[in-house]
Amino acid sequence: MSNQKNIEKAFIIRFLLLLSLCFSSIAIYAQDMEDLDSLLVDRDLDNYSVRVFTNFKSNKFSVQNDDSKVRFVPNNRHGLGVGVANKKIILDIAFNIKNAKKEATKKIDLQGTTIIKNRHYANIYIQTYKGFTAKNNFDEDFEFRSDLRSTSFGLNYLYTFDDIEFSYALLKAGLAEKKNENIFITGGIGLFTGFDYFSSGSSILTEDTKPYFNEEADIKRFQGFTVGVLAGFISYFKLPENITATVNIMPGMGLMYKKNTLQDGHYKPENPMLYKLDFLVGLGYNYDRYYVSLTYSNGLYTTDFDYDNRYRLNLTNAKLAIGYRFKSRNK
Repeated sequence: MSNQKNIEKAFIIRFLLLLSLCFSSIAIYAQDMEDLDSLLVDRDLDNYSVRVFTNFKSNKFSVQNDDSKVRFVPNNRHGLGVGVANKKIILDIAFNIKNAKKEATKKIDLQGTTIIKNRHYANIYIQTYKGFTAKNNFDEDFEFRSDLRSTSFGLNYLYTFDDIEFSYALLKAGLAEKKNENIFITGGIGLFTGFDYFSSGSSILTEDTKPYFNEEADIKRFQGFTVGVLAGFISYFKLPENITATVNIMPGMGLMYKKNTLQDGHYKPENPMLYKLDFLVGLGYNYDRYYVSLTYSNGLYTTDFDYDNRYRLNLTNAKLAIGYRFKSRNK
């Protein structure tokens, strides 16, 4: 167990060092251009609002072959919260809702997005989950695994070909302005990096599910570190009755260093390719000082474990927010 913890800590330290370098570069770049304060602070009171929201967050993963699939799904995925929003930043704090009839998943789930100088889009997530319900597609009983842990860190960066700061805040923070276009579409290119890890006390497979897989799927611990490139499609649309919509799609591909630890021994999958698809869809409605926004985002990641085994990671975030602006936007 001590060796396992040391390995996990080593990967986390490496990732955090890389992340620090990335943010240091962004900070230096911002200061070279203009006053950093103007990038992070919105001084226009018209843009501020308070909000309440309900959300759904999930970090689930699966291992599968051509015929069989086991999925590991967390419990207590819903939450309630309050927050503050403006044109620069949205700060939401959620409280998890637990079901007394189900065993609870222990988790830390942080996700954030910022836009620097209108064209530099950055998204970061930090997720640690412990306790999953093991499900399958071959009629074996489902089981809650309190020993199963999953950790994911990631950073996406996209440079867009047109300014996106206002169009993004439009829906997320309930802002609206007549001068903006009815239809806005742009693209971008960028980079991403991430660290992914899962482990269990013995094996992710139970005695009932092992017969459906080969020995190389009898995994006790997985570690993966990724770097890659991505492209982006970002859009928003003004609809009748003060309704706005957005569709954002960001596919990418990268190289992943992988190591699987089995019950007896370990191996490093030879195929380094990882493919990802992030997307977000949303709707917003504005009425005087009030607004409602509904967003759903999903991050899908897939890579090969060799020996006909494949790994999938699915990061889901849905949010319904109701906000009240400090000042009316109506003229």
